[in-house]
Amino acid sequence: MKKILSLMMALAMVFCMAACGNTATNDTAGANESNVSTENNVTTSGTEETKPETITIQALNANKEMADIEVPYDPQRIAILDMPALDIVDALGVGDRIVGSAKVTIEYLTDYNPDDSNGAIMNLGTVKTADLEKVAACEPDIIFIGGRLSSVYTDLEAIAPVVYLAVDYEKGVVESTKYNAQTIASIFGKEADVDAMFTDFQPRIDALNNVLTGKNVLLGMYNSNALGLMNTQSQLNIIAKELGANNLGETVGEVEKATHGEEASWETIITLNPEYMFILDRSTATGAADEGILGAREVIENELIKELDVYKDGKIVYFIEHANVWYTSTGGVQALDTMLADLEGALLN
Repeated sequence: MKKILSLMMALAMVFCMAACGNTATNDTAGANESNVSTENNVTTSGTEETKPETITIQALNANKEMADIEVPYDPQRIAILDMPALDIVDALGVGDRIVGSAKVTIEYLTDYNPDDSNGAIMNLGTVKTADLEKVAACEPDIIFIGGRLSSVYTDLEAIAPVVYLAVDYEKGVVESTKYNAQTIASIFGKEADVDAMFTDFQPRIDALNNVLTGKNVLLGMYNSNALGLMNTQSQLNIIAKELGANNLGETVGEVEKATHGEEASWETIITLNPEYMFILDRSTATGAADEGILGAREVIENELIKELDVYKDGKIVYFIEHANVWYTSTGGVQALDTMLADLEGALLN
């Protein structure tokens, strides 16, 4: 009897040890399955996420050529010397990382104006002229610039990695804006935010396209009491590129090569007889309108132009209220929203 009891106890111990062994094996297998996963070059261990130190983006280099540029991932100290880049950084919600900025005149971005930041943001100069000593003094992890500072790219690169983005007018303002926003977003791991931003743009563009496709238009820049005709490779690119209008101005003289508009006679405009005129008021955009310059309407709506149907039908569109957005922020996400709203107000209402 004692032998039987001893045998039963021994068997019970064997079964218990086997059960414990299976449990341990299952727990280990579960841990191995959830320990490490890799997605979008980000390695995840358990619930911890390991960020890469750097990423490689496609941006312009010192020679204005697209190239692979290595930049820090999720940088904490940002220097901004470009308004479209500032627009995008603000839209992505990382503007609190800005430690230095060029002077800001765009209304919706004035929170980043160095002069109004109580010293939190260092004044780095302007989008045309950077103070290199101050850029270095603010110790940025990354520097954003536009085309106006391409000549000092190498000097800035010696301070921190430089992200130089611009509008590619062959692609169009909308596609360029989306590309630039996605590029900047990838630096901060916020690509999904850009997709959400662009969701509502296409229906608005389609509605405007329905109005302007095939229409003969003139794109103009008003500057210091004179009107210059603009080519499609300009701030008003969206009107001819994405919205399908035919820019008559490119058939005139040196307009195709002019960067700030090519002055044309009123007789030339009368001969072209456009169905729409779109006028960017550079004098207002740059502040020159405060220096006694006549208003765009006063100069453009003269007795000769008043004889044209484009005037009689109310189809001369002026970009005055948001002139600085059109002039200096083209390529920004919030700027694109403002530009579309200006066009909708003039063409759809």
